[in-house]
Amino acid sequence: MHTRQLGHNGPQVSAIGLGCMGMSDFYTTGSDPKEAIATLHRALELGITLLDTADMYGPHSNEELIGQAIRGKRQQVFVASKFGIVRDPGNAKARGVNGRPEYVRASIDGSLRRLGVETLDLYYQHRVDPDVAIEETVGAMADLVKAGKVRYLGLSEASAATLERAHKVHPISALQSEYSLWSRDQEDNGCLATCKRLGIAFVPYSPLGRGFLTGALQSPDDFAADDYRRLSPRFQGQNFQHNLQLVQQVQQLAADKQVSAGQLALAWVLAQGDYLIPIPGTKQRRYLEENAAALHITLSTAELASLEGIFSPQSTAGPRYDEEVMALLNR
Repeated sequence: MHTRQLGHNGPQVSAIGLGCMGMSDFYTTGSDPKEAIATLHRALELGITLLDTADMYGPHSNEELIGQAIRGKRQQVFVASKFGIVRDPGNAKARGVNGRPEYVRASIDGSLRRLGVETLDLYYQHRVDPDVAIEETVGAMADLVKAGKVRYLGLSEASAATLERAHKVHPISALQSEYSLWSRDQEDNGCLATCKRLGIAFVPYSPLGRGFLTGALQSPDDFAADDYRRLSPRFQGQNFQHNLQLVQQVQQLAADKQVSAGQLALAWVLAQGDYLIPIPGTKQRRYLEENAAALHITLSTAELASLEGIFSPQSTAGPRYDEEVMALLNR
């Protein structure tokens, strides 16, 4: 397994991680805990050490699943979790953000208990709270490092300016944001450049476009009834059809190279710099193995240019979230 460094002063972790959200939430309620745990164990066999979860996945059940899977294997894994998105038990679609110091302290104790660990390797603020200064939130997170509850700190979906402010309070090791062939706004908003300049790892989530870039999705009807992608703008109506035409071009390039479209899309992300550590999500071993194989794909300058020509920064139809969720992003 290839490794990459998590930030300027961080440890070496696997060059790709495993996003665990879909094992418990959002894509369908038809989850299979047995296969999910088998997938987690297979990841460790392949040398994938970075496991990514959050307290809001489930909510809480994903951390419990990870905790079950890593029991007795703690030294093999680098576990990342997140706090800050608050869900309403009475309304699955409702979201809130909480970055108050007292909430930070309460959240870590819950995550440690569910994961069954004494120290969390990487703790992210999942979304920036607009009502709490980032200095206050990161200050509380830094106290967790001093207390031995957390090793490294990260932010998720924070702007370049917020990242700069946070990094002055305590070293930020990772910024996690959506980034892929069809979500390239991080190239224009300064986040990638800021991470590179400050020595912060950039952790792309959904590097396969929530499965769309694999070419496996041919119609909105392919989604289960409870799959949240049914409500996502990029997966609806004419947006879906427009984006599908772009993916079909990627599939042709992949066929010419004798790899899958998903592997080609993931190889493109990996090629953007060794400070990027993508975390493709899956709940099945066969897709995990396919993703891991992307590490061995080398793209030529011409191939990179072809992919970037298909999915230019403005080519994707539809925003990546609906208006309510986009409002939670720190931009």
